[in-house]
Amino acid sequence: MNSKIIKPSLYTLIFIFGAFASYWIFGTIIPVTGKTSDSNSDITPTPQQTGFITFEGPKTEVCPINGEKFTKEEQAIWSTRRPLLVMIENHLDSRPQSGLTNADIVYETVAEGGITRFMGVFYCNAVRSAPNKYDVGPVRSARTYFLDLASEYSDYPLYAHVGGANCSAATPGGPCTTNKKAQAIEQISQYGWNNKGTWSDLSQFSLSYKACRREPDRVGESRATEHTMYCSTAELWNVAASRGLTNMTEINNSSWDKVFRSWSFKAEDKSVNPVASNISFDFWGDKAYGVSWKYDPTTNKYFRSNGGEAALDFNYQQPITTKNLIIQFAKESRSIDEHLHNLYAVIGSGNGIYFANGQKTEITWTKTARQGRTVFKDKSTGKEINFVPGQIWIEILPIGNKISYEG
Repeated sequence: MNSKIIKPSLYTLIFIFGAFASYWIFGTIIPVTGKTSDSNSDITPTPQQTGFITFEGPKTEVCPINGEKFTKEEQAIWSTRRPLLVMIENHLDSRPQSGLTNADIVYETVAEGGITRFMGVFYCNAVRSAPNKYDVGPVRSARTYFLDLASEYSDYPLYAHVGGANCSAATPGGPCTTNKKAQAIEQISQYGWNNKGTWSDLSQFSLSYKACRREPDRVGESRATEHTMYCSTAELWNVAASRGLTNMTEINNSSWDKVFRSWSFKAEDKSVNPVASNISFDFWGDKAYGVSWKYDPTTNKYFRSNGGEAALDFNYQQPITTKNLIIQFAKESRSIDEHLHNLYAVIGSGNGIYFANGQKTEITWTKTARQGRTVFKDKSTGKEINFVPGQIWIEILPIGNKISYEG
């Protein structure tokens, strides 16, 4: 047989075998989706169900991000890392999202066209994420006001996203048509998050398939490409470590939390004669993105609905809940350029409402600088808010938006 025919045929067989092996590895050894758990929302699923890890032993170690207590084993893991901030979308085709349950804090506000976006702060709760899982997503692009918030969580915060608003031009070589204040990609560079030794920016474009990948059929039906990027929190922390960013910033031998200011978590975790059990609001009036939180006194948690439907975390197939709910009113600058970018003034001061234990408290908020901590205070006493230990959701709404709540 002609050797020129043999070699191509051999290469073809090798390619087919390699493709099959890769498909089998990622489909069997690293399964994409979790299974529905029959347990209630307070029980952590076993690794066989979802690929998440359970820890046993007394919970004595306090998380500096949300005040919740964990085991010494969990604390030993998170203490080697710095917080990870991940942009997660909320388009109708992105639901149900994966990973919001494992965030210690979640921020939500409008990204574009009235469609909201989340930024999850992952640190203590995310320890239970198994290393072979793409456990968070769909991941989307950066926005400047989220950068302002991410800057609270480290000297060089780990910020995961897929691209972002940048200095784009209407024609090749033409002038920039993006308002400078909205140029998130350029700001990331200005902050030093792309520099050698401080490369904390985790744009998906700079990452390998091991860290993030497209999963168009993850939720059981095909979704458009922009709604299909999922990442592994464990691998994102590995990437950061390879860049010299663990709990320490290797280049200057400084701890990530050297200037971090933890909030106060002294409130008791118990229901006290609920007076605000059904909370609802819109962002831009689109009911598909309207939010409601229903308080359950038996678990002392608020259960989220979005667009009139219960919000689920796909990883667990269980409701998204929180112990603390902040409504933060901020000045909105809508559609500031031809790309319809928005801005929210999260640096400054303003008013808000805090819900916990079925109670409602009028509050104020202050953030004096990009890297400064947002401080929430009781409007009537001027004292800093004491949060209930546990997850915190911060809803950033335009000033003047109506909040409805019932006892």
